[in-house]
Amino acid sequence: MAQDGHKEHPKYMNIFWWLLGLTIAEVLVVIPDLPIALKAILLIGMACSKAILVANYFMHLKFEKKTLAIIVVTPFIICVLLVFALMPDLTTDARHEGIEKPAEVVDTSSH
Repeated sequence: MAQDGHKEHPKYMNIFWWLLGLTIAEVLVVIPDLPIALKAILLIGMACSKAILVANYFMHLKFEKKTLAIIVVTPFIICVLLVFALMPDLTTDARHEGIEKPAEVVDTSSH
């Protein structure tokens, strides 16, 4: 709180620059040839950071009651858990093992 009794609001341009920096970092993470699991973890972490910044400052949850924050945070945690639970399916190539390759076509016109 500020000394005059009013709530102190964040400097929205600072939040904007953090969001822009995280977005640029997300794009830069995708460019190099990193393992898919590492890329996923980095991207999820940066996306979570951006979501927290937006929720806290632009949605004003930082200034709301704790119950409202719990209502917002609970589905967020469930979503993150779901992404990590599905990550093995997204990062393995085992799903391609059962797929048969098409038979080769034999050229009979040359006989």
